[in-house]
Order: sequence, then C-alpha cells, then structure tokens
Amino acid sequence: MASEKVLSLNGLSKRFGSIVANKDVNLSLHRGEVLALLGENGAGKTTLMNMLFGHYLPDEGSVEVADEGGTLQPLPLGQPQAAIAAGVGMVHQHFTLAENLNALDNIVLGSEDLRAFRRNRAAARGKISDIMKRSGLTAPLDVPVGRLSVGERQRVEILKALYRDVRILVLDEPTAVLTPQEADTLFENIGAMARDGLSVIFISHKLREVLAFSHRIAVLRHGVNVGEIATADADERTIARMMVGADTERAERSAMEPGAPVLSLRDIRVPGRSERDTLDIPELEVRSHEIVGIAGVSGNGQAALAGVISGTVQPQSGTIAIGGDAVRECSPTTMIHLGVGRIPEDRHHDGIVGSMSVAENMVIERLDDQEVQKNGLLRREAIARNAERLAEAYDVRGPGIQAPARLLSGGNIQKLILARVFEEAPKLILANQPTRGLDMGAAAEVARRLLDARSRGAGIILISEDLDEVLGLADRILVIHDGKLGAAHARDRETIGLMMAGEMA
Repeated sequence: MASEKVLSLNGLSKRFGSIVANKDVNLSLHRGEVLALLGENGAGKTTLMNMLFGHYLPDEGSVEVADEGGTLQPLPLGQPQAAIAAGVGMVHQHFTLAENLNALDNIVLGSEDLRAFRRNRAAARGKISDIMKRSGLTAPLDVPVGRLSVGERQRVEILKALYRDVRILVLDEPTAVLTPQEADTLFENIGAMARDGLSVIFISHKLREVLAFSHRIAVLRHGVNVGEIATADADERTIARMMVGADTERAERSAMEPGAPVLSLRDIRVPGRSERDTLDIPELEVRSHEIVGIAGVSGNGQAALAGVISGTVQPQSGTIAIGGDAVRECSPTTMIHLGVGRIPEDRHHDGIVGSMSVAENMVIERLDDQEVQKNGLLRREAIARNAERLAEAYDVRGPGIQAPARLLSGGNIQKLILARVFEEAPKLILANQPTRGLDMGAAAEVARRLLDARSRGAGIILISEDLDEVLGLADRILVIHDGKLGAAHARDRETIGLMMAGEMA
C-alpha cells in the first residue's frame, strides 16, 4: 500500500445545539488504503463524513484533499460540489435517489453538462457496464428506481459514486442489503481498485468485513477519535473495547421446545411486478418459544411477506391465523389488536412519523389506549413519562423526547421502534432487518431482547440479510427466493448463501 497521503481531516468539530457530534477529530487517509471507521450509534461517524463531503459545515477545523499531482490542497467547506470536483464520492446509508427516474438516469444525474443539446446515453451505458464488470455489482438500468428492491437501490448508489471517477470513496454501511457473496465480491473488487490507487473509507458494524477487508481501523466514541489500529493487529474483542470502553457480551440461544402456533399462513399468494417478487407460500407456521429466520437477497418477496404479516398487504388468496384466530380483515389495526409487534425494514418511512415527537411515536400504535388518551384528547404528561422511561431503558439518545423523531440518528430511531414493540409483549414479533445499521452493543441488545421475548412465549419471524444474525438467533432457517420458501437443512454460510442466490433448492 502506498504511503502518499490523500486526505487530512484537521481538528473537525460539529455541534447541534447542546449536542456535540464531533470534537477536534483528526484523521488521515493514504493512497490505496481501505480505512474502516467504527463507533457506536451516535458516535459521530456519519456526521464526520458529511463534513468531508460538504453536507455539513464544521464549527472548527479544516479538510485537505490531494490534487492529481499528490499535493494536499484546502477543500472549501460546506460545498458538496467542491468535494466532488476534488475527487471525493460518498454513498449514504439512506438512499438519495430520484424514484421517478430509472437507474441509468440516477447514476448520471448531476454529472452531465446541462448546456449540452443532447445526452449521450450510449456512452454512459457503456461506462456503467464497464464499472459493473469491475465492481461485481449489477442493477437493471432501465427500470424506475421506485420499482427496485432495497438491495438494487443500494447497488445503484454505489455505481453512481464510481461513475464519477472518484479517487476517495466513502461508503456508509455499504453491504447492509447485500448477500454474503455479494458483499465479499464488492470488497474484493474495491480491494482491486484500491490496489490501483482508489482510497476508501467505509463505515460498518460488521466486524467480519472490517477484519477481512480493511487495512486500518479508526474508532469514534462520543464524537472523539479514541484510537486507531492496524487491522492486522486487531480482533473483535479489541475493537469492541475501543468502541464501547468495555467487552460486549453476545447473547446465546439455548434449546427450547416450541409451543402452540402463533402464526399460520396457508396458500398465500401475492402478485408482484415479476415472477421474482410474487409471493407464493403453501404453508408457513411459527410457534411460540420459536424464532424462524428468513434469509434471502432483498427483492425476493420479503416485502410482500412482511406486508401480509403486518396487515399492510392483502393477499390475493390464502388464509392467515394469529394465535389460532382467523384473520378476516387484513389491516395493521387488526394485526396490532391480535398481538402482532412490527419492526419494519424501512424505519424512516414505515417506522415513525418524522414530524411527530419522539414521545408521540412511542405510543403511536396504541392511541386507543386509555393510558394514552381520554375522550379523544392525548394525555400529554402520561405520554411524556412513558417516553422518558423507555428512552432510558432502551438508550434512545437525541435532542429530547419532545423533539421531532426525524432528528434522531438511524440507530436511535431503531431503538425507539424496539422500545415501542417490546414493551407491549406481543405474541408474534415480525423483526424485519432489526439490527441493520446498529452498532455492536445495540445489535447485541436487540438479540438479547428477541431471545427474552422467545423465552417469554412469543413467536418471532426474523427476516434478515445478515447471515450471522440468522445463524445466531434462528431455531429454524428458511430461505426465500423468487417469492418461494425453502428449508435450509444445513446451518452454514456457504450453503445458505447459495440458496439465497437461487443456486440450490
């Protein structure tokens, strides 16, 4: 790896009111280096990268980026176009795509000369095809992004950055929606590009990726750079101590006899845009004291399955029973009243109302409860007391319980949703990507609470693209591909990964 420095962050600090997001952070990056940036949720990782990319203006500090000759030059702050012109690209954890445009237009958007009379789509398509071959990532270029799966959108985001011929690439949770094979392919190809001179910073909570593919690790805690270590000298225990200041205990699943069925699906069919996302389930049963893991590549029917269970999707045919009670009217209200707790895949779009307060979001699914309202009027003091208790119990950090929920970080929004679900002690829990984007400590806490709910008697359906999570928590593992479920009889990454890719039945 070359030692030429291509990036220098010098004493960057950022405050949001009384919240200190970053404090005097110094960080460097070298040519051809892959640097992993780690830290708990709310540690300031994304804020730091947003200052580099110009989305946020630092309160103090400076940024220097090497020019094509290798000389560090000051980067104008608070100007994304300046960062892009300097060769910096960023792929955000939450998508920044125009859903009404197709993938091709999204990739080239912002990189064309607006004064040009005609757009050369053939040249753009050829360049993108070449990038796809080199990166191992593919996406349907002529389909509107609004019709793509979450995984396909993530690939479009990465292709969009690579299309701009970046020399410094920032990836915020890049493999959250990729299969293990896709993630390995992505990093192997990023490694090849790094050997050709690309410099990469990636934020991740997946320590297996960090240890396998990075050269160096930097750790933020409470907005401060608390240390850096060569990856060759690191292990999971060392990294955990750096991140949280103590060892993180992993929840262990113990053997447990399943009880009575809490979810029964029979002959469920939901038509999709294509055969791939058409849901076709002859039978699915989840029992109390049981976690059933659903592994699969995003876009293979998971959204329809989750929608049926949560009541947001009406199946074309088939029957649903919750705890032995037949579901005659498939609606979210019905499912909540029957004892279904829902942890949605898209926490921002489906998990909260961003303009409502943190406190209001914590009770939003039980507005008919007399503890929450009386005679149609909200009981504000009771709602506030409930929110204060849950915020402390579930470590929901942010500007306060009366602040709009949209101001919380992604990880803290997930903690809010978990608090809302687990406190109601539902008989069935739909956990759809429950630890996506969470740090080690928060992910371990989610696992502990899921296992506690299982011990209490809940049945849990765990939909996840994180195989380590499925292997660690699920009593039974099913793989979903092209809208159909198949049992995974072998509990190993390779076999299940191949089933996810449709190469094994």
